[in-house]
Amino acid sequence: MNMRILGTGSYVPERIVTNDDLAQIVETSDEWISTRTGIRERRISQGEGTSFMAAEAAKKALEQSGIKPEELDLILLGTSTPDNCFPSGACEVQGAVGASGAVAFDISAACSGFIFALNTAQAFFESGIYKTALVIGCDVLSKIVDWEDRSTCVLFGDGAGAVVVQAEEGKGFRMVMGSDGSRASSMECPSRTNDNFLTGRKPEAGFTTMDGQEIFRFAVKKVPECAEELLEKNGVDREEIKYFVLHQANYRIVEAIAKRMRLPIERFPMNIDRYGNTSGATIPILLDELNREGKLSRGDKIALAGFGAGLTWGAALLEW
Repeated sequence: MNMRILGTGSYVPERIVTNDDLAQIVETSDEWISTRTGIRERRISQGEGTSFMAAEAAKKALEQSGIKPEELDLILLGTSTPDNCFPSGACEVQGAVGASGAVAFDISAACSGFIFALNTAQAFFESGIYKTALVIGCDVLSKIVDWEDRSTCVLFGDGAGAVVVQAEEGKGFRMVMGSDGSRASSMECPSRTNDNFLTGRKPEAGFTTMDGQEIFRFAVKKVPECAEELLEKNGVDREEIKYFVLHQANYRIVEAIAKRMRLPIERFPMNIDRYGNTSGATIPILLDELNREGKLSRGDKIALAGFGAGLTWGAALLEW
C-alpha cells in the first residue's frame, strides 16, 4: 500500500526569543550564533506542554485533511520530551482531539522521531492492519536545556508538526532507518538519576549534553548516505525529487549535505533561522509551511531525512 498525506498542521509558541535575547543570559552574540548555525530566533514555551502543542498541530492537520477524528486508526507521536513518563503524549492527544477509535503511542528516537513514526505508520499500512493515521513530531526542548550552556542553549526551540496520512492502492516506497548505540554518549539527556530511598538521594533531572563536532561529522556523512540508499531502494533518480526536506539542526549541516550530494541548495528548503532545532518537530513544521505556501503539487516526490541522538537516522520517500 502507498501512503498519501491528506493534511498538515503545525504549532509553535507565541514567544520569540532572539539571539540578542540570549546574549543577555549567556556570553554570546547574534553574529556568533547566526554564522555558526543559521539560527536568528526560536520559539520558546511559556507553559505550553508537549501534549498541548501536539494536539494543536494535530487539529490543524485534521481540519485540512477532511478526516474526522473518529476515523483515525492510529496516532503516533515522535517525541523525546513528553510531559509525563505515562500516560503517553499520543494518548493525551487522542483524548484532546476525540479520536476514540485510534490506538495511540509515543516513539522515542530524538530528532529522528517523526521519520521513525512516519515509517511505522507506513509499515502498518503495508501490513493491512490500519489505513488512516495521525503522525506528529513535537518537542519542548527548552525544559531540558541548560540555559547557562551557550554551546547548546542557542540551538534549540519548541514546536509541533503533524500530518494525517492514509493508505491507498499502489506500491509503497521503501524506507530507511538505522541506529548506532555505540555512539550514544555523543548526545544525551538523563531523564532521572538512578537514585531512590536505598541510595539516600533523590532522583535528579539532567540537561542535554552534546559533542557538537561529532554530531556534525555524523550528520554530513550519514544523511547523504541515507538519502542515496533511499533513492536506490526505490529506483528513483535524484532529479525526480523536488525537495529534500531534512531535519533542521544547523544551516551549515544542510549546506554541507547539499554540497556532498552535488545538488543546489534551493532543493533543500530551510526554516531554521526562525525556529531553531525543534528536534522531532522540524520536518513536519517545514512540510506544513511548504504545503500551506503552495510549494507542493500533486505528484511531486519529496525525500525526508532525519538524524539524532541514539544515534539514529532515517529517511522516507513520499509522493504528494
